[in-house]
Amino acid sequence: MGGLSQDDRREVLALAHDLADVARHETLRHFRRVTLTADSKETARFDPVTVADRAAEAAMRRLIAARRPQDAILGEEMGAAAGTSGLTWVLDPIDGTRGYLSGTPTWGVLIALSDAAGPLLGVIDQPHIGERFLGGLGLAEVRGPHGTRALRCRPPRPLPEAILFTTFPEVGTADEEAAFRTLSAQVRLTRYGMDCYAYALVAAGQIDLVVEAGLQPYDIHAPIAVIEAAGGIVTDWQGRPAVAGGRVLAAANRDIHAAALAILSRTP
Repeated sequence: MGGLSQDDRREVLALAHDLADVARHETLRHFRRVTLTADSKETARFDPVTVADRAAEAAMRRLIAARRPQDAILGEEMGAAAGTSGLTWVLDPIDGTRGYLSGTPTWGVLIALSDAAGPLLGVIDQPHIGERFLGGLGLAEVRGPHGTRALRCRPPRPLPEAILFTTFPEVGTADEEAAFRTLSAQVRLTRYGMDCYAYALVAAGQIDLVVEAGLQPYDIHAPIAVIEAAGGIVTDWQGRPAVAGGRVLAAANRDIHAAALAILSRTP
């Protein structure tokens, strides 16, 4: 279980839930407020950040510093902080800030605990719905309004029966978009705009594929842990580890992964 002792395992699991709890509090304080505004982190396109993004990450960082100061932190809004344990908390306080600004309930808080090889534990939390998807360290479960149940990805089925998600219709570069369009033309249904919640749906057995490009490590560490714990697979478009982000293919099983990879891997 990732080389952690039983005591460490209990400690980091408890901390992961507490981190999600404080992020829920900070994000819900501002969600659907008509006074909420956003700055853009880029000038060429709208890449929003809000007071809620910053407050949620700051709250999580304070909790890690108090409880496990030996661990490193990598967060979207406040960068990297060194540690001595060989473990890193990888934080995205609001994955899907555009959706958050729009009032949709499909953004989420991403929390992962990773070592040099990749994520050991991941949390995808949706505060407004009250669903928390957890994967790693022997667990694969979702907790929510209807109780707790096990996560399990869909079994294999042919590509023409698959459901595919991505966040933006214009997926990355022109070459990346063309590859996605080729794949999309071969599946039964393509949907857009779910951000991290789409990865949770893979783990929950609802959909087959998520394809993205241009991701950062904090976008994908938690989804990797949750999906792999549920029996799925996450790689880049060449079948290699996806921990660095970039082009990502998340699949419910190896068969559907191989079918999608055969198309995406030809992308320049």
